[in-house]
Amino acid sequence: MKVTKHIEKAEGKSLFSFEILPPLKGQNIQSIFDSIDPLMEFNPPFIDVTYHREEYEFKELPNGLLEKKIVKKRPGTVGICAAIQNKYDVDAIPHILCGGFNKEDTENLLIDLDFLGIDNVVALRGDAVKSEIYFKPEKDGNQFASQLVTQISNLNKGIYLDQDLQNSTSTNFCIGVGAYPEKHMEAPSLDSDIHFLKQKIKNGADYIITQMFFDNKKFFDFVEKCRKSGITVPIIPGLKPIATKKQLNLIPHRFSIELPDDLIMAVVKAKDNDAVTQIGIEWCTQQSKELIEAGIPVLHYYSMGKAANIKAIAQEIF
Repeated sequence: MKVTKHIEKAEGKSLFSFEILPPLKGQNIQSIFDSIDPLMEFNPPFIDVTYHREEYEFKELPNGLLEKKIVKKRPGTVGICAAIQNKYDVDAIPHILCGGFNKEDTENLLIDLDFLGIDNVVALRGDAVKSEIYFKPEKDGNQFASQLVTQISNLNKGIYLDQDLQNSTSTNFCIGVGAYPEKHMEAPSLDSDIHFLKQKIKNGADYIITQMFFDNKKFFDFVEKCRKSGITVPIIPGLKPIATKKQLNLIPHRFSIELPDDLIMAVVKAKDNDAVTQIGIEWCTQQSKELIEAGIPVLHYYSMGKAANIKAIAQEIF
């Protein structure tokens, strides 16, 4: 079922959803099930599955030349999504990236997902690989998420890359896109970021899911700006409970997110990471309660493969 249909059927009740990481290469599907099982009592209508693009490193050969070696750290999402839908009878939502794919790769992936009965996808540009400062698309690939949305939307209309195809069938994907309440780190301003977000909606996106944030006011202000700009699709907040002292520096640096002073000082004063985890649970629980009171349709949690703190929050909320 499409995410938009799940929201419609909920009739104003806030839904619980979460996101998982694919297992590291060498691990089996049970590691995924172990992170999902504790959260199924909260009846998630859908579960997002992230994708991590292939990265590469350069290995020096005996002759002094460098050999480019592909390093695939995590398996893809197609098999994982199929396994989740088969075991739990919930919608699995794969993340589709521009990075690491040309347009033909993307089309073939979407065809496979359509064959599996996947109803939803999240279209993202993806990050630059570690060896590059700026994002670089594959040759004949999509450079922007808006272009990826267009390709998926075209497939929904039966428009394939090979325009000579006869009697081609249409897919029917519900398309989600990412957004940033505090703006994307590469965007010059929040207003410009919303301008390009609006383009993704115009190109066919059906709903928005945000990057994590720790101050609900930033989310509410962002939603208000979106609505004033003419964006009317559902906006789903992404939430993550802070769990370690290291994240005080890691999260602002990596995601360009501002942490509230009260949260910072509480973590600084915590005696260990167990105490930090409890602080994160309490903070995220209060965020969740406020968002539900505001009538937000879905609360989406970034579990990062760990279910315990998300379960503690969900027990208080759902």
